[in-house]
Amino acid sequence: MSPRDDVSGPALARKMWRALEPFHAVTYFAPESKAASDALGCKGWWMGYFGFRSAPLGPVAPEVVTATFYNFHPSRAARAVPDVWQIATAEQFVEARLRGVDGALRRFLGDEVIESSEMAEAAELAGRASAAAQTAGRPLAAANAALATPGEPHLALWQAQTLLRESRGDAHIAALVTAELDPCETLVMFAAEGNVEPDRLRTSRAWSEEEWAAAAERLRGRGLLADDATLTSSGSELRRWVEERTDRGSLAPWDALGPVDTDRLVDLVAPFVQAIAAGGGFMTGNPMGLRPLSENEKV
Repeated sequence: MSPRDDVSGPALARKMWRALEPFHAVTYFAPESKAASDALGCKGWWMGYFGFRSAPLGPVAPEVVTATFYNFHPSRAARAVPDVWQIATAEQFVEARLRGVDGALRRFLGDEVIESSEMAEAAELAGRASAAAQTAGRPLAAANAALATPGEPHLALWQAQTLLRESRGDAHIAALVTAELDPCETLVMFAAEGNVEPDRLRTSRAWSEEEWAAAAERLRGRGLLADDATLTSSGSELRRWVEERTDRGSLAPWDALGPVDTDRLVDLVAPFVQAIAAGGGFMTGNPMGLRPLSENEKV
């Protein structure tokens, strides 16, 4: 293993998210996952997305989905939920998403990699890390932690990352609430950094132009957004604070795993993630503005 830079604390949590997130992303962007949701009777991509992601919570109301996902307009969730629970049970959605992920990972990685000792080792390390993921006050993390761990290592690795990323997401929402940023304001500020095209972010989350403009005006009133829709110094400082709090709230799994095994996990998953990205299983223009960890970056 090559020598590592001394990366610790919040920076480590963020780099581990970048290192592992593409392994989870096949859940929503691979055709096998779309086929699995279609087989249940879902109409359109969004119904599958909301069904798959919210299923661990049980057959919840659209208001619960909107609250836990945070950045969607209430109408976006209401178009899919509760109709999804008339199509299939939450348990059937959980099973279907695992079938879709299984098919996608087998296509991207091949049976030799799926059955390799490296995959088994990665699953064991990620499982140990995810066991330390915080769930108190984190509903999506808690719901996924309650699911049984799949027996096959590639699916166990996927589930571990699912728990890790939902725990991180719940921590992010806690930081946003503390920063007094409502869902639409959150998106306006994120778009102002230039990571994602504003209209694409607005329409995908189903906010109207009027709602977006009103959120921007509220931010200007707080001195966070300039007239040219860029962040002020106060806005940039608040965005940094939110991301730092998110990272700090996501560090426990890597403290528990320790630096040697954390390094080893990055080495193990790197070729898996590269194959997924090369096969089109990770959206480069994703709404999170996430860039996968590159080969020359160290953790």
